[in-house]
Amino acid sequence: MNTALICMGRLKERYWRDAAAEYEKRLSRFGRYETIELPDLPEPANSSPAIEAQICKKEGEAILAKIRQDDIVIALCIEGKQLDSVQLSRKLTEYGDTGRRVVFVIGGSLGLSPEVVARAQLRLSFSPMTFPHQLARIMLLEQTYRAMKIAAGERYHK
Repeated sequence: MNTALICMGRLKERYWRDAAAEYEKRLSRFGRYETIELPDLPEPANSSPAIEAQICKKEGEAILAKIRQDDIVIALCIEGKQLDSVQLSRKLTEYGDTGRRVVFVIGGSLGLSPEVVARAQLRLSFSPMTFPHQLARIMLLEQTYRAMKIAAGERYHK
């Protein structure tokens, strides 16, 4: 399966980069996996809702510029649908069977623009809680790997 992750910001700490590299290596045996890191836009300390909306819109435009017309998009957002690992595996298999690239999107600290959310075929939530960007990224990589193992009929820790 051809998958990609588009995310705002990069993993700064080595331990996050190491964890991401490990899961990306594991995922590579199931198909092509690509990470596209886009630069975070600076957010003023005392920004108004209008400025935050403008920043979110600009980040959304940068994200949408990396999404192809035929991509299947999964947006990570708190208000999204919560799936267990088997359900995620089934959904990814369904999407993968189309032959189209499956693109996960993780927004910046302000979340995803309405335009990005509207472009998504699936809005996915890990929890109603908010997680740090770096942790959410590692969780997504791990769950994607778990989903691929489930789809392949391989055993993985429960």
